Amino acid sequence: MAQKPSIPKGTRDFNPEQVTKRNYIFNTIQSQFEKFGFQPIETPSFENSETLMGKYGDEGDRLIFKILNSGDFLSKFNQSIIQVIKDSLYNLLGYLNVEGLDWKIYKSKFLEFIPDHIRTKKIIQLAEEKVDYVKLAEDLWNLIELELLETEEKLNKFLEGGEGRLSDFTIRIFGSFYFNFGTSYLGSYISEKALRYDLTVPFARYVVQNQNDIEFPFKRYQMQPVWRADRPQKGRFREFYQCDADVVGSTSLWQEVELVQLYDAVFSALGLKGTTIKINNRKILSGIAEVIGASDKLIDFTVALDKLDKIGEEKVKQEMLEKGISQSGIDKLQPLFTLSGDFGSQITQLKAILSTSEDGKKGIEELEFIDKAITEIGLETAQLKLDVTLARGLNYYTGAIFEVSAPDGVNMGSIGGGGRYDDLTGIFGMPNMSGVGISFGLDRIYLVLEELNLFPKTVAKSLNVLFINFGDKEALYSLKAIKSLRKNNINAELYPDSAKMKKQMQHANKRQIPFVVLVGEKEMQDQQYTLKNMISGDQEAVSLNELITKLT
Repeated sequence: MAQKPSIPKGTRDFNPEQVTKRNYIFNTIQSQFEKFGFQPIETPSFENSETLMGKYGDEGDRLIFKILNSGDFLSKFNQSIIQVIKDSLYNLLGYLNVEGLDWKIYKSKFLEFIPDHIRTKKIIQLAEEKVDYVKLAEDLWNLIELELLETEEKLNKFLEGGEGRLSDFTIRIFGSFYFNFGTSYLGSYISEKALRYDLTVPFARYVVQNQNDIEFPFKRYQMQPVWRADRPQKGRFREFYQCDADVVGSTSLWQEVELVQLYDAVFSALGLKGTTIKINNRKILSGIAEVIGASDKLIDFTVALDKLDKIGEEKVKQEMLEKGISQSGIDKLQPLFTLSGDFGSQITQLKAILSTSEDGKKGIEELEFIDKAITEIGLETAQLKLDVTLARGLNYYTGAIFEVSAPDGVNMGSIGGGGRYDDLTGIFGMPNMSGVGISFGLDRIYLVLEELNLFPKTVAKSLNVLFINFGDKEALYSLKAIKSLRKNNINAELYPDSAKMKKQMQHANKRQIPFVVLVGEKEMQDQQYTLKNMISGDQEAVSLNELITKLT
């Protein structure tokens, strides 16, 4: 029985209409990127794990897709894992010895670490008798090694997941006192690469590697897929595209002003009016953490605060309490949850709250600069709004942070976001290279345009005209015309089979092709073509030049 095909959760297939609509969004965004002076680059779909890990905070790290090493790594892995097991056994027993634990009390628990098919009578007897930890480790290992290597079949069974499979053993041994050693040591053999989580960290790596060939400030745009091991839901996928624009090599706040304008330009070009560009500053969040006495818990504070619109005020406060932020500190946060008024009014209130924080005052100055410039320049269809609870849970942001929400009435998460990062390249050996960037969430933008019926009617019509096939002579005559049409940027196609005319016309209707061309004996004799409008039903005989003119 044939297996029913499926795709992994959080991924999607796209039909021709969907791809055409997605390309419309891509092309619109790309056009605006280039108008603002950004240049395109691309980076690999996967990076070395060490490039990505530790850059997104604990929650982000958990969502990174690891790639299992391929090829013959398992053949090299076998002996390496045995060495790991041996080292871990010695270290575990060494730990027990140093801690002075009573072996008589602990031996039964220790034996539970040994998989059933290796826990022989000899090993149990040895564990019962030995009190010298070093001698015990040596003798235990000799017996375990003998059991593992007794036959090739038994070793393979152990390594490939048979009875007492490898995962059981590593969990028992490494999961006790030497877990961190075991997992890190094994990790280099099991997985050295990971699918990229976003485009910003790979971009920082790119800048460092190519710094001698880049003219700074460097403005780059990138439109590629990223992957996150997230729980799939509406507007949240495991594979999705990001469209990023970043500037590195400049600390000027005019870059932030331009990025706000870029957001406005893209969404205006897409016809998506009424988007809100929310802005905050990481220095303000740092200042707030300082004021409430939680500077040492800045990451926990911002991660919790970033969930405000998802889980609500009370649950955010509860999470902060669980992370060790004091109740008195949380009480001092209350004015943040009730800030109201326009941009200037909220700034005034913030100044009172952050009067004792240098970081906070610097963040306020930066926000005031951006707001004043945007007010002078003006936005076309978007609005800039201060949101002091906006945190964005990425650790590398240091200044302004952005998030874009869809127009009122559309139930969708953010459709864009970004911020300033002062030293992201420093983690790759290139310190003091400030940058700022924003990202467009293509998949969510698609859903919003679809919900609001904002895709132009012509977007999905990829073919202008279909030539009906009446036979080989007529097909050859038609293909000569089709070649001329294509040279004039007109999408044209010949129906491949000499099927009944009704079937060919139905094909044109189902594909929503606006025109068909009919060519018979008379048309070939007169060097003409019969052009039929599939919407009105009108048809007329035209020359090739007239055909090109009418279809252009």
